[in-house]
Amino acid sequence: MKVQDYMVAFSGRTNSYCVGIVDMVNSTKTSSQLSIEKTSKYYEIFLNTMARVINRFGGMIIKNIGDSLMFYFPESSKGRRYGYMTCIEGCLAMIDAHDFVSECAKKEQLPNINYRVSCDFGPVMIMKQNGSDELDMIGPPMNMCVKINHFASKNEFVIGGDLYEVVKKLPDYSFSSKGDCNLDFKYNYSVYSVFRK
Repeated sequence: MKVQDYMVAFSGRTNSYCVGIVDMVNSTKTSSQLSIEKTSKYYEIFLNTMARVINRFGGMIIKNIGDSLMFYFPESSKGRRYGYMTCIEGCLAMIDAHDFVSECAKKEQLPNINYRVSCDFGPVMIMKQNGSDELDMIGPPMNMCVKINHFASKNEFVIGGDLYEVVKKLPDYSFSSKGDCNLDFKYNYSVYSVFRK
């Protein structure tokens, strides 16, 4: 089989989306103490459960990054309340799934699984890798949702300032400042936790 050079091609299209990441907490340390079979089940429970929740709310997985999933909500590109709500509800549903994930882990005699969810909104460029039909994205909201993820406590959902600006008036949610993320620019970037009222 011929080894191909890694190449990406940009479609020339940009669009604004809600983009997020759900990332396990301390999974490297935890999995280092498990057998290969137990480690596989440990990650399988988490990744598959989160993917099902994301899909249920119309989200799409962009890629798996080890012990995390990067995703986006296509409806959020339309700039309508429903599109933003599918993002917020989908991310809160991932947090709500913690008891289920924990029960699944317990049944398999695995350690408890904790994770953090973060999301932001903004323009992304669509790209493809050679030899693949899968879409990938690059842009500020992808970078920001990774940077702000550690502002979340275990099993908490946080958003960046750009997403906050488009969802802050939604009546069903409350927001609490988590502080500012230092971007090494002239300004800091605000981060907020999200809760249902």
